[in-house]
Amino acid sequence: MKKLAIILAALTAALSLTACSGESGSDVDYVKNKGTLIVGITDFAPMDYRNESGDDWIGFDADMAKAFAADLGVEAQFIEITNWDNKSIELDTKSVDVVWNGMTLTDDVKELMATSEPYCKNAQVVVTKTEKAEGLKSVDDIKSLSFAVENGSAGAEALDAVGIEYTKVDNQAKALMEVSSGSVDACVIDLLMAGAMIGEGTSYDTLAMTDVNLSDEEYGVGFRKDSDLVDAFNTFWKKAYDDGTVMKTAETYGIAQNIIAK
Repeated sequence: MKKLAIILAALTAALSLTACSGESGSDVDYVKNKGTLIVGITDFAPMDYRNESGDDWIGFDADMAKAFAADLGVEAQFIEITNWDNKSIELDTKSVDVVWNGMTLTDDVKELMATSEPYCKNAQVVVTKTEKAEGLKSVDDIKSLSFAVENGSAGAEALDAVGIEYTKVDNQAKALMEVSSGSVDACVIDLLMAGAMIGEGTSYDTLAMTDVNLSDEEYGVGFRKDSDLVDAFNTFWKKAYDDGTVMKTAETYGIAQNIIAK
């Protein structure tokens, strides 16, 4: 009996500690108790990128993440995921609470994490030097090119699907740098990023999109498996769409035509 009483007392203490720590199994409670929503991102205009002074993250996803955090009554904090292939690990270890960075809803992503309803349309496009772009019309035309692609990205999956080898880099911005420097012939990046980052008036005015579209896709937000933040997000997003916040923010960053109606 004494041994049983000790065991019961230990279990009671453990349950009390769990309740006090906010780890009730609810991610919503966990986030509210610590007062922050940690958002995992990469540097990816127009979705997440630093402002001119470099002291804040802005972009469509960053601005909407701040709005979602405010809806929960907490502050959004941003952590740059240096290896995009590790995004699910960052979630599972609670280094981040959400992955929100123009993330394509691939089968692998859906297997590794819980995901929101899709909110934005995108595509994987091939980018190269302007003088080469016009002559590239099909997958066969690009098979002889050398590529740089973000590791673990939808672009990498698209090239894997057509059997094209590539050099892995940390993010899409670095893939563009490799093409611009001439280290590789081309890269595969998100259509939304290409629209914001290349062509006349940009830092990459010598680069252009080809006519090769490798895949059409949708973006979503990633959460831990079975997280109740999924429902909280979907409810928030519908409300933000209905009151005009989503479209106003999308117009600010030039992606209104890509937003999925709710």
